[in-house]
Amino acid sequence: MSDPAFDLAPVGLALLDHRIIKRCNLLFAEIFGGEPQELCELPIAALYPSVEDYQRIGERLRMPEAQSGLYHDERIMRRTDGALFWCRVRGRSTCAEDPFRTGIWSFADLSDERPVVSLSPREREVAILTCRGLSAKEIGLELDLSYRTVETHRARLLDKFQARKLPELVAKLSGMPL
Repeated sequence: MSDPAFDLAPVGLALLDHRIIKRCNLLFAEIFGGEPQELCELPIAALYPSVEDYQRIGERLRMPEAQSGLYHDERIMRRTDGALFWCRVRGRSTCAEDPFRTGIWSFADLSDERPVVSLSPREREVAILTCRGLSAKEIGLELDLSYRTVETHRARLLDKFQARKLPELVAKLSGMPL
């Protein structure tokens, strides 16, 4: 079944059913590596950096704020060759009560704007929440950490990204020009 609007869309698209790729377009296959037919029936978990990241995103999809059936974030994903890259992900589930049933997801490769720096899963969480504008105390509440632990993670992020201050770190994390 060919649909030029889907197949040739200027963003990577995938139709997922219970987190299994049922269909994807040409750009999705190019982003992740391979041909669309090779990626069909692949569990999307294979394209996450770790099982923990896959589970964490799954838990977010079950949270009340995701119950609208819409979801979006920026995260690190993994290509089929194992290379990690930043990706903007947006999705819509066909059933808000069961967000994993069937959904259409878009994936945009942010590699040119945001290089991958090796981060622990916790550092990635702190980085994402920092870019959303949360304070250290708010991040601590969300991740069940003390704000001092969050500040320690932020200090490591500043060092890894060679940023002097938090606004510079956010700019580097978000791909904004300095």
